[in-house]
Amino acid sequence: MKKPVFYTEVAYVVGIVALALGVTFMERADFGLSMVVAPAYVLHRFISTIPGMGWFTFGVAEYTLQLVLVLVLMAIMRKFRLSYFFSFVTAVVYGYLLDLIMWLMPAVTADNLVLRIVFFIVGELCCTLGVSMVFHTYIPPEAYELFVSEIGKRSRLSTGTVKWIYDIVSCLVGIGLSFLFFGVGTFVGISWGTVVCALINGFIIGRMCKWEDKIFEFKDGLKLRKYFEK
Repeated sequence: MKKPVFYTEVAYVVGIVALALGVTFMERADFGLSMVVAPAYVLHRFISTIPGMGWFTFGVAEYTLQLVLVLVLMAIMRKFRLSYFFSFVTAVVYGYLLDLIMWLMPAVTADNLVLRIVFFIVGELCCTLGVSMVFHTYIPPEAYELFVSEIGKRSRLSTGTVKWIYDIVSCLVGIGLSFLFFGVGTFVGISWGTVVCALINGFIIGRMCKWEDKIFEFKDGLKLRKYFEK
């Protein structure tokens, strides 16, 4: 039986939108953000309180930190590729989309525990779906996913394994920044939900990728791959 076609360009759009939605849902749930975005959230919460720095939104913090990650990746790989630049462009698009969704989405009241749990679960599923989708496209993903993909190819480890290691390290960085900026023992944007994400995200993303490959045939709809793989 022939599998239905899922165009890689569509996978890119679905992935970016799903990631922005997922992060927004998790921020509203207030059980702790995904460890991947926790460092950027901590930076946003701290820097935005400095007089004159109110423009440093969550989205701005995201693509600023991703620019640093791209530079680190270049140092590790010892080369520059055009795809690294396009990855930063994706991060900027994602950052603006994140800020827009967070502005449009009403806050969840802290006393509505059931809704907070629902938001956390939806956010987790959206984030893992988003990552699995961008792994199927030739358009460079955000620096987070690009870093995992490039290091995976270099080390020959599975995507799920590299993702799991990266998530754990990112979680520790987020905790360290939280302690540095807000005091030892103070967790900003980091809670039990962050730990849960660190433990299960790699596994879920790996399973989603296999499930998507089993159900769909991912195929380019446009002849643009050669321009993004340089």
